[in-house]
Amino acid sequence: MTALISVIPIVLLIVLMMGFKVSGYKSAIITLVVTILLALFATPAMGIIPDKYADVSITGITLWSIVEGFLKACFPIILIIICAIFSYNILCETKEIETIKTQFIQMTSDKGLLVLLLTWGLGGVLEGMAGFGTAVAIPAAILIGLGFKPMFSAVICLVANTVAVGFGAVGLPATTLANQVAASGTATSAELCEVATFIIIQLALMFFITPFLILMMTDRKKILKNLSIALFVGAFSITVQFCCAHFIGPETPAILGSVAAIIAMLLYNKLFIKNTDADGVKVEKKKFGLTKTLKAWSVYALIIFFILISSKIVPPINELLNNTLVTKFDLPVTGNAFKFGWLSNAGLMIFLGAVIGGLIQGLSFGRLMRLLAKTTINLQKTVVTICCLVAMAMLMNNTGMTNDIAKGLVELTGAVFPFFAPLIGSIGTFVTGSATNANILFGKLQATAASDLGLVNQGTFFGVSGNETNWLAAANCAGSEGGKLLSPQSIAIATAACDMEGQDGEIMRKTMPFAIFWILMNGLMVFLGLHVF
Repeated sequence: MTALISVIPIVLLIVLMMGFKVSGYKSAIITLVVTILLALFATPAMGIIPDKYADVSITGITLWSIVEGFLKACFPIILIIICAIFSYNILCETKEIETIKTQFIQMTSDKGLLVLLLTWGLGGVLEGMAGFGTAVAIPAAILIGLGFKPMFSAVICLVANTVAVGFGAVGLPATTLANQVAASGTATSAELCEVATFIIIQLALMFFITPFLILMMTDRKKILKNLSIALFVGAFSITVQFCCAHFIGPETPAILGSVAAIIAMLLYNKLFIKNTDADGVKVEKKKFGLTKTLKAWSVYALIIFFILISSKIVPPINELLNNTLVTKFDLPVTGNAFKFGWLSNAGLMIFLGAVIGGLIQGLSFGRLMRLLAKTTINLQKTVVTICCLVAMAMLMNNTGMTNDIAKGLVELTGAVFPFFAPLIGSIGTFVTGSATNANILFGKLQATAASDLGLVNQGTFFGVSGNETNWLAAANCAGSEGGKLLSPQSIAIATAACDMEGQDGEIMRKTMPFAIFWILMNGLMVFLGLHVF
């Protein structure tokens, strides 16, 4: 009963957006108000408030949970969204988007391969390096610039931004999960590799199915060609990601795997795609000089460069930035820590790349700042949406509602819980908008459930040996990626990138079948790994 009451905010949000077609920001406001009422009056009566808040005023918990949510929404999520859309608007202002558009179209005459290159390839690289919505915002904006419809661009970028999520932001979600379930509280290198490898294995089928779905959404008529591309690209991607996870750890699978996928696509295009027009005549490519190309790509090239050198891939710079100009403090009442690095966040890297690139493309600094202000004003509804959603997530977490939902599912499913383990990760991502936060919320719960079910032994999973507890914990991260498809925060980013304010519910309706399929496939892989293979 307590779990049913705790799930009210999630059900309400879905019903408002999908059933009554209420706009995203209005749905978020209404749901936040209802969550506040539940926190104030229902959670004390249900007795689900965490023990550490037993002697704390529920009013104080509620107030500071909302403050915490607003802070975490602004830094860095909203900052990244504004800067990502700003970078695209610069290209539109300077007309250099036309050069990029022409060059992308000239890469291949196959529309499906072009979309896959942007969403699965470039999107995967951006997710692996930065995360926090960059993999949706930037590819979606480019797709619209190439002439694709906004709804198509939004949905397909959300579908593509799944497999890489567990290893986004240089492996942060998977690393967080491994630390959550490690006996010492800090995972060893071997434990990190084991958890990362298990995530890849559980996602194995999706490395082939997701590219196929992307290709079919783009062109439904060429089934055999789409299947061959998906198998070819998927094989490259999963091989590289498995090797990275198994031998290196969670930091590089998404980045290097996506680069491998891009190489595979270009190779496939070279070997099997005849770049001709409708009459079979070879398309003459428009020539662009090196200077023109560098100028057009300066914004995105600089963004990727700054993100890359500030990441863990370059440890000295990463450590310097992470320890310089960092705001960190404990919030009153809740005691939760808020931390934001002013020099180490992806938002700053996107901003720097956008501004320097804009100057190279001929805009003055004043004109750039006016464009930034205009971008910010245009995204005001998105800002309200994300602030309310993150505040709701923090409130549900701090008052015990989110954990109560997960515990209820564990008790309800019993011995078949492994099949439902990915669903818990999906719920965590749906509520918080972050695979990392989902692993913080439920990583330990998955390990506890494994212990209760007696899954604490060494075993072999699809030919790879490891611990049963880590296998079940990995399901949380694999499932969290399916939750990204429905997360209102992710959808808000897509609507902002595609200028589709108020159409959040329609996007959720279109991604719902993919999310359900994803969670079912993950559940099947987790269950088969434990009991069959």
